[in-house]
Amino acid sequence: RLPENATPSAIDRNSTGGAQNLADIERRQNGAEIDDGFRRNNLGGDASTVPGLGPLGGRSDPDLWRGIRYNELPVRVSTMNKTGRVLVQDNGMWWLNFREGPLATYGIWLLAGMLVLLAAFYLLRGRIRIEGGKVGRTVTRFKAIERFAHWMLAGSFILLALTGLATLFGRKVVIPLLGHEFNSVLLTGSKFIHNNVSWAFMIALVMVFVMWVYHNLPDRTDWTWIKQAGGFIGNNHPPAKKFNFGQKIVFWGVILLGFSVSLSGLSLLFPFEVQLFGHTFGIINDIGMAEAAGLGPLQSDLTPHAEMQYAQLWHAIIGFLMMALILGHIYIGTLGMEGAYDAMGSGEVDERWAEQHHSIWLDEVKQDNRQTPAE
Repeated sequence: RLPENATPSAIDRNSTGGAQNLADIERRQNGAEIDDGFRRNNLGGDASTVPGLGPLGGRSDPDLWRGIRYNELPVRVSTMNKTGRVLVQDNGMWWLNFREGPLATYGIWLLAGMLVLLAAFYLLRGRIRIEGGKVGRTVTRFKAIERFAHWMLAGSFILLALTGLATLFGRKVVIPLLGHEFNSVLLTGSKFIHNNVSWAFMIALVMVFVMWVYHNLPDRTDWTWIKQAGGFIGNNHPPAKKFNFGQKIVFWGVILLGFSVSLSGLSLLFPFEVQLFGHTFGIINDIGMAEAAGLGPLQSDLTPHAEMQYAQLWHAIIGFLMMALILGHIYIGTLGMEGAYDAMGSGEVDERWAEQHHSIWLDEVKQDNRQTPAE
């Protein structure tokens, strides 16, 4: 029996003329790597070299099916679209197994873990109250256009998250509970909502970036916020400008992850038109990142269908990361901190809340108000 750590090139195929033998079968059964070059490159030849014994044509049926499987034959199809020339694409089974296995499993564990973490933090820390209570005087925290962009981004993301989860878990969860017909209606509606609401998400993402990027650049106050743990541990109230370091993490997380999920989403909205991964894998190979990580060269000559499969998986992975991040953001803005919701609700916050959480910003606002003549 061939050792599992043996390299594929160590297999002696002389007895079979280079074709598959028992050692290859054993490696496949063990889930080990197999050098299938003997099949990929054996696509038939000139039948006239074996008079009386050759196939009717240049290749036998096994040769043709091997060529189709490895996409090595010059296939002619009636459609002008290059995707039609890919007749067999066995990478689809890997995509399906990963989507229904690790992706769904680890994605749910990530969201469940975040909820447990937030619940534990609430039980240990409780709600962060306004020390001394509200004073009754308010200051404008966010203008109407800022709140509009925020809520359009938030509302569209919630719809995208729910419809995305319904699409991923429809067969596993919805069908056993509510049946095939309900799942069919749910997924039809989810697809329509997901595809169309995505445009509102991308527009809002650009608006939020343009309006708030300046206020979310790193500055020296961030280090003070980090040293005092943002006031979540203890009773300190670190000084902060319009956005503190924790909010900057959320901002850049939403912007970077949102840009990535939008790019992969555009690839899915316009299938086979946007090629993202083959070119990226080629760059990773060229700069040596794949070898440094011990992965070996990544496949860069992807079929159009493989591009779509990678795009769908990446879209879902980034989506799960965003959902976990937004759960934390929702907690702080509602249950976790008294007075925080007012900032995006009415746009007006109590001065004492502002003094305790954004003292530098409050001083700047008061200074601007003193310099602006009353009308």
